[in-house]
Amino acid sequence: MYKVLIVEDDPMVAMINEQYVRRNKNFEIVGKCSDGLSALSFLENNAVDLLILDVFMPKMDGFETLRKIRNKQITVDAIMVTAANERESLEEALHLGIVDYLVKPFTFDRFQMALEKYIAQNNALRYIDTLSQKSIDHIIDNSRKNSDVLYPKGIQEKTLQLIMEYLKTNNSEWFTGDEIAEKVGLTGVTVRRYMNYLAESGRVIGEMDYETGGRPCMRYKVELKTT
Repeated sequence: MYKVLIVEDDPMVAMINEQYVRRNKNFEIVGKCSDGLSALSFLENNAVDLLILDVFMPKMDGFETLRKIRNKQITVDAIMVTAANERESLEEALHLGIVDYLVKPFTFDRFQMALEKYIAQNNALRYIDTLSQKSIDHIIDNSRKNSDVLYPKGIQEKTLQLIMEYLKTNNSEWFTGDEIAEKVGLTGVTVRRYMNYLAESGRVIGEMDYETGGRPCMRYKVELKTT
């Protein structure tokens, strides 16, 4: 079981993080700290596998905390939790070797994806003693694959691909969930669950249509990437 330290100055967010961690049987919480200094002191005296680390905190922010952890060569991984969505903050977090970067407010499913990503990365290295270039490539490739295909509960890759293929084929049109369901042969409830996930992950655009002559409904359109 992986040992988790929550480092968060907002009591409400700390409580939510704790509840989310406790719902995953692979993790246990060994402590909670409200600032970076107390977290650093805790790490110097206790074994911890994973930090759930806030960025903006009193006394010492998350970035400075993680820099000092690395300088002291304390072996611990970190999932960064922050309200900051600027590119510079993400770049700084990546340079410090984070496992994942969660922007508040995040969902339970997205939090669990971060935990499962951590497990996948650890499993890739657990049973390897000596490394060749071939084994290194295999570990990195599989770690990427494992983290790429982590979907929330109730989301299946094949169903996701079916919906996305239909939307991409008709990328200039807007569709309601019921219209998509009819075309791909799924229930409306199922499609709405998938469209919520796709909209949250930024792969489709969703907007409320008030000109239906009745109850407003959501319409969706695939988000095309431009270069």
